[in-house]
Amino acid sequence: MFPTIGILIFIGLYFYAANQYPGGSQANINSTEFDWVNNYWCNLLNEESINGKQNPARPIAILAMLILCGSLLIFFFHFSIHFEDSKIWKSIIQVCGTISMVTAIFIFTEYHDQITILASVFGFFVFIGIIRAIYQSDLQLFKMSGLLCILMLGINNYIYYSGSFIKYLPLIQKITFVFVLAWVMGLNIKMIKANKS
Repeated sequence: MFPTIGILIFIGLYFYAANQYPGGSQANINSTEFDWVNNYWCNLLNEESINGKQNPARPIAILAMLILCGSLLIFFFHFSIHFEDSKIWKSIIQVCGTISMVTAIFIFTEYHDQITILASVFGFFVFIGIIRAIYQSDLQLFKMSGLLCILMLGINNYIYYSGSFIKYLPLIQKITFVFVLAWVMGLNIKMIKANKS
């Protein structure tokens, strides 16, 4: 149950941090608040906001990131134990999940770009392992929605690394957050129900 509770806490802290953000976005440097269309999640993690002011949202956003990474890490371990029979894939999900989430915690540092790449690479193997296990189950809804999550993550990475349509990335990032976190919470709830039965 902790992964779902942790994700909900993350969402609450995300909104609270966004409310504390002093302003500035890629569309308007001089704005005075968090712009849900034009600000990135990572803007909340910076020491200074884009408009040059000290960012009081930072410690809240870092706490939210710690909770999210911890929640997802616990989910990866629970999922691999519950759904994965292959010892190799169980290890891949657990090891790559650990590396990805421990790395992602440090996304607020000056090594943001390198950390994003590293966390994404290891996260890719985790996602492949999870999708593989789901496709060997009877979870039809999660099969289709899992493919949608992969597509959205792929679009995020394409835009981020190519620079194409970059002005839409902050919004696409948030939509992807919603889909992927809802998918994870749904799987977590499914595991809880299966364990009870």
